[in-house]
Amino acid sequence: MNRSETRAMKAPSGKTGFRILAYMSVAIGAAGVVLPLLPTTPFVILAAYFASKGSPEFARWLEEHPTFGPAIAQWQERRAIPVKAKILACAMMALSWSMLVWLGSTVFVLTVSGLFLLSVAGYLLTRPSC
Repeated sequence: MNRSETRAMKAPSGKTGFRILAYMSVAIGAAGVVLPLLPTTPFVILAAYFASKGSPEFARWLEEHPTFGPAIAQWQERRAIPVKAKILACAMMALSWSMLVWLGSTVFVLTVSGLFLLSVAGYLLTRPSC
């Protein structure tokens, strides 16, 4: 079996994995449309990325979707995140860390999770807004 045959055999499984991740991400993002505590935008952007790798048709559908499309377009064109998504994401991270404190987590857990959440918040807040 030559290399091209090997690649052809592996491609469907890789694409299937990306499709599954895309569908899971869009499902979580769709839930965020109705659930006020779950952010939609990050999951939709993630779904668009996975769909572009595993299902061009699904990626095109996401990009043309009236609800999800604008956020994807802003991310692809300018790497911009909506202000509402930034505020919600940072608020949820602060709430999550506060719950860890309230539940009596160890100093190690609080430190590691706090540094991680601060890093994510820093990344979000340094992206352009739309």
